[in-house]
Amino acid sequence: MESIRLDYGNFMAPRLRGGLEPSTLSTSLTSAFEAALSTVSTWREEGILGFLDLPYASDSVAEVTKLADGFGQSFDDVVVLGIGGSGLGAMCLRDALLGPSWNQRSVEQRDQLPRLHVLDNPDPHTFRRLMEQVEPARTLFNVVSKSGGTAETMAQYLIVRERLDEVLGPDHARSHLLFTTDATSGALRQIGDAEGVPMLSVPDNVGGRFSVLSPVGLLPAALCGIDVDALLSGAAEMESRCRSEALSSNPAGVLACLLHHADTEQGCPIHVMMPYSDRLRSTALWFQQLWAESLGKKTKLSGEERPTGPTPLAALGATDQHSLLQLLMEGPADKVVLFIAVDDPGASVPIPDRHPEIDALSYLGGHSLGELLATEHAATAEALRRVGRANATIRLPSIDAHALGQLIMLLEVATVLAGALYGVDPMNQPGVELGKQLTYGLMGRSGVPAPEIVDVDPRWVL
Repeated sequence: MESIRLDYGNFMAPRLRGGLEPSTLSTSLTSAFEAALSTVSTWREEGILGFLDLPYASDSVAEVTKLADGFGQSFDDVVVLGIGGSGLGAMCLRDALLGPSWNQRSVEQRDQLPRLHVLDNPDPHTFRRLMEQVEPARTLFNVVSKSGGTAETMAQYLIVRERLDEVLGPDHARSHLLFTTDATSGALRQIGDAEGVPMLSVPDNVGGRFSVLSPVGLLPAALCGIDVDALLSGAAEMESRCRSEALSSNPAGVLACLLHHADTEQGCPIHVMMPYSDRLRSTALWFQQLWAESLGKKTKLSGEERPTGPTPLAALGATDQHSLLQLLMEGPADKVVLFIAVDDPGASVPIPDRHPEIDALSYLGGHSLGELLATEHAATAEALRRVGRANATIRLPSIDAHALGQLIMLLEVATVLAGALYGVDPMNQPGVELGKQLTYGLMGRSGVPAPEIVDVDPRWVL
């Protein structure tokens, strides 16, 4: 199995005008990395970085595999009810390894495996249309909430449960449910224990946005035939590489240091992830949450209150060459771009050699769509370099489970290293709690006072 590679030459001077000097990388950035790695090692010893242990959690994998095998081909559809990390991870795995069009394939094309839907937003139109589309008697609903109290997810669960009871009867409804939640507490655990609903546990020290390699992501993946062993094998390989104490051989360390330095020293707080593959579009969205929620903090570990954190932006090549590239090239120099390129696109689609008399078409003949996509990535990276805009490329040999496992672990380790560099706790998310509490109060949750909401001022309404 080949390893993925990080090409960061377009960050470095003199190749990049105004780029990072190699001497800075080998001195001050190396010192910062060593301090950050020490902090991360301490966090690991304290047991708060549980995602690092997931590639080796054989008991958990065995439980996931057993459940997936037990369900077998009993269902035409699997519906994941989960928001944020409880949904994005499943979408990332599905789209990368099964393809964005998986649900549109015929039963034969899917080898009798189920379609996989992720309802990660309580939009009533989307929810209702999917519920009208699936047959309850042939559908498994995987409810994912570590706390068991996520408002959006639990509201969807209550509606689904009512529908299952109506169509199948309460006794049969539970065989169409599976809960992924806390090992000991929460509403889902309480319901599952009382009613005999099968459950999988999310480790205490694994937060939602770091949970893709836990049962949160592995169960939906395994149900649809994804090789979870290969996925975890790739993650283990990258986790081992990222233990290196030498910055020059630690890809997560280099990535974290480059992006942190770009933000804090070079005035580039906007970090664009731009994969050149439709299958990795959801991966960019998953990274967007990972980077934003982990690093956007008001309070530092020192107790100092100073808002910090970069702004991630998900894009797609070559599509966004026709939307964002003008801004990236000539707009404010406050962005860096992290490309993801794929050596083997997984399909060969030749371009016919037609209309040799038309210059605008004749040069395309004899090439392929994969070659065009790869060339567009190379051209875009070079164009940005020529105008002094830093960019780096993560290169995957192919999009398979082993390579995706490497990519996921690389980005997760880079995130916690960046947290140490910024001096913040990358595992918490205090900024989202106020919105949750206001929602609870407005919806009438017991024990949560109804908040006062400032009335709309008609002067400011058109």
